[in-house]
Amino acid sequence: MPELPEVSTIVAQLNEVLKGKTILDAEIRLQKLFIGDKKQIINKKILDVERRAKMIIIKLDNNLSIVIHLKMTGQLIYADKDLISFPNPIPFAGTTLPAKTTHVIFKLNKGTLFFNDMRQFGWVRVISNLQFSILNEKLGPDALGKDFTPEYLQKICGNWGRPIKLLLLDQSRIAGIGNIYANEALWYAGISPMKRGREVTKITELYDGIQKVLEMGLKYGGSSAADEAFVDAHGIAGKMQEHFVVYQKNGSPCPRCGKTITRSTLGGRGTFFCPKCQN
Repeated sequence: MPELPEVSTIVAQLNEVLKGKTILDAEIRLQKLFIGDKKQIINKKILDVERRAKMIIIKLDNNLSIVIHLKMTGQLIYADKDLISFPNPIPFAGTTLPAKTTHVIFKLNKGTLFFNDMRQFGWVRVISNLQFSILNEKLGPDALGKDFTPEYLQKICGNWGRPIKLLLLDQSRIAGIGNIYANEALWYAGISPMKRGREVTKITELYDGIQKVLEMGLKYGGSSAADEAFVDAHGIAGKMQEHFVVYQKNGSPCPRCGKTITRSTLGGRGTFFCPKCQN
């Protein structure tokens, strides 16, 4: 978390405000989260902002990119000035940026970009086009891309002897899905998260479930579920959590069959499912 819908929301917003701007300085407050030479990005123009998997790619005019991974609690927030206050508190940061959780500050010719991360799992990297190509080759097709098809999903499921949920989380097989949307997609498909991939027969249902939940996430501006840090590039929380069917709904009745939704742990992640209608 953030996952594909959350990162896509941020990328779309940043494209509106960053394109054509120049990076005047980068203040590195926590060096371990910044990989690369900041001198390479100073006085460089931003050409575009893109997404690959769960990463934000800020493309510069010198064949370099700033690649940002928000991991669990990362935030990337744009302001039109150096110090900005928000009417509602940003999770873990408060109402004013920069805050204690702000670790990198990009100062632009107009505006400021703040990278926050409470747990400090995220990172910012300055990389070349070649380095990005190597990074990109390790990722599977994008979950909303043209190369992710029912046929491809059937192929990778057939070679997977572990629980299907772990396949959905494996970025080298499918890029962009995380814990929240894996739980939701499996419910829509009626598949137990513990079922082995090669035993899954509802391929079309699973493919459709993945598309459905990711499109919903985009529609509602991402998820700002309880204990999650996600806000968009303007510091605004998403609303996808208002439409969850199973995630963090343990103890509630299943919307489809009425059975109580259960919480378990799979691969170290909270796993929510209906024990009756997901099989």
